[in-house]
Parts: sequence; C-alpha cells; structure tokens
Amino acid sequence: MTKTISKDIPLAEITLRRYEKPYSAKKREITRKLCLSTGLLQPGDSRDVIVDILQVLLNAKKQKKLLTSEDIKELAVKIRKKEKLPLKGIASSNVRRQLKRLKDIYLVESIKNKYRITEFEKPSIIFNKKIKDFYLNNIIERVDEYFKAID
Repeated sequence: MTKTISKDIPLAEITLRRYEKPYSAKKREITRKLCLSTGLLQPGDSRDVIVDILQVLLNAKKQKKLLTSEDIKELAVKIRKKEKLPLKGIASSNVRRQLKRLKDIYLVESIKNKYRITEFEKPSIIFNKKIKDFYLNNIIERVDEYFKAID
C-alpha cells in the first residue's frame, strides 16, 4: 500500500520569462510576448486565446468600456478570424477561466459580472504597483524566509 503524500499548494505563484526587446510593431505579437513573459501562455502552446482576450480588454480600455465574458468571447472570435487563426479554446467556460487567470495577477478586475483592465490603468503601472511591488515582493520575501530557515 502506498502512502499518500500531502500536496503542498502554493499561496501565490508567478512565472517570468525574458525575451528579446519588443521590437515587433504588431500589437498581437507584443501582447503574445507579454503573455509568454508572465506565464499566462506557455512556449509552443497552440491554445493562445488568452492573447486575444487580453487584446480585447486593452482595446476596451481605450473607451473605458466594461465587457461581459460573452462580449469578450465574441470580440476575441472576430480577432482570431481576422488573423486567420483557429478558434481553439474559445468556449465560454475557457474564456471565463482565462479571465480568472488575468484577475489572479491583478491585470483585470470584474464589476457586476463585467470585466476591464484594472481601473482602466496603463498595464505598465498595474505591473509595477500590483505585480512587481506587491505580488512578486511577497513571494520573494517568503522564499527568502525559507533560505534563512535552512542556513
């Protein structure tokens, strides 16, 4: 009989990757690299609908417009058709799951079942205030505690 080992569930986690500087002029490619850089998208992943979801929300930010998950789905489908991309991962349940992932890293917030880029703020400011200074700093502090505990 094998003994079950307890599962350690992280309180928070983030993946960060470094790519070339964002020289590409294409908006979707820059958004894709941002998703890869922050672990929202895995290298080689063919299901990249999160790129289009984030792009839809960035476009809506310009008009300070809140969108339902169905609005986001429809607009993401339009982007994917325009770019001649397969409609993989575009199910409503997956769109909501991707929105939750964006919420988990503070890029997106919901208000009465509608979504927006957090406070319609610039993503670079959200990254610095919420991800880098708060989220990442808390993770680094805890890892530091573990390093000190094994000294």
